Amino acid sequence: MTPEAITTVMRETILALLWVSAPIMVLALVVGLVIGLLQALTSIQESTLTFVPKIILVFAALIVLFPFMAGQMNTFTMGLFARMANPEAAENGQALPTPPNEAGAP
Repeated sequence: MTPEAITTVMRETILALLWVSAPIMVLALVVGLVIGLLQALTSIQESTLTFVPKIILVFAALIVLFPFMAGQMNTFTMGLFARMANPEAAENGQALPTPPNEAGAP
């Protein structure tokens, strides 16, 4: 592999990581900010009040977003396998073959 191809794979890896983890991280950030604001407004300084709703909402979001996350990782993995199967095309900038559609539609 050329250094450019390695750089491209690393860039795609980081982007896939961001696409998969960003929704959960943003949700945890928003929930933490809202709870922190409520704690400041009501002067309630209970330490467990921060963690319990955040954990519940993050697990709920994981259940809801799992198909999206799995799809992103599947697309990324299939792209890596396509690069391994045809490294010359990937290095020359040619279009890689797309993974077959699971539903059978073209």
